[in-house]
Amino acid sequence: MGVAIITPFTETNEVDYAALERLVDLHLNSGTDFLCVQGTTGETPTLSIDEKRNIRKRVIEQVNGRMGIMLGCGGNNTQAVINELQTEDFTGVDGILCVVPYYNKPNQEGMYQHFKAIADSTALPIYLYNVPGRTGVNMHPETTVRLAKECSNIIGFKAASGNIEQIKRLIATKPDTLDVLSGDDGLTYDIMKAGGVGVISVFGNVYPKECVELVRLLQQEKYDEAKVLSDRYSEMFRLLFADGNPGGAKAQLSNMGYIKNILRLPLVPVSDDVREALRIEGENFKK
Repeated sequence: MGVAIITPFTETNEVDYAALERLVDLHLNSGTDFLCVQGTTGETPTLSIDEKRNIRKRVIEQVNGRMGIMLGCGGNNTQAVINELQTEDFTGVDGILCVVPYYNKPNQEGMYQHFKAIADSTALPIYLYNVPGRTGVNMHPETTVRLAKECSNIIGFKAASGNIEQIKRLIATKPDTLDVLSGDDGLTYDIMKAGGVGVISVFGNVYPKECVELVRLLQQEKYDEAKVLSDRYSEMFRLLFADGNPGGAKAQLSNMGYIKNILRLPLVPVSDDVREALRIEGENFKK
């Protein structure tokens, strides 16, 4: 069970390192297997280079080997990603999450060449990240399988296409060396039942123990028990994304007293109605 951890901010819009430390402690005490740092949910496009370095350093030092660290390291400029991998300090990072290039919309061959060049530039384990709703393009299972077979350090895939049939096709055709992780909390049950190994979760930001319990049941193939939990959590899954991510997670963590409900532009907090709905739904988790 991995968590795409949020980046908390202060009222003056600085990184709230004290709140970040509280969140990391929450995961260390809840059984979270790894943190995905500086992914989409971390509002990474709004972080400066120095902020990224500081966040990475502080989280790695606090974790101190007690859980895995996956670091978001992707982009739509292939050479810039390679330069980052070759010049930044990745000590303590167990693997990178590399998103399909966005905005410039490469075709399947362009995606293959992009990830092949990145894989050739580093010895770090790489998890590919397909999220067409954000990138504007969809990486086909055939391209992923080609990369996994040709690049020994491409070992995982975060599936966030929302297309369960496509994800099942990837699971059915992939080599054993490639692990598939759900990138959509609402599809974790279906993806893991089909052969996925876990999740990189947004829900787990707020309810890590509950997310761990769901993943463990699925790993043990206790599908009936897992379905009960997945159905129980479905409304929270929906509400966390009802007004944008990470707005929902930040609103609920603020409701719970962990952080301030602050995002960086162009993102803004969720509406008052959604925040209240999250608070009310959250009461069900205390029962």
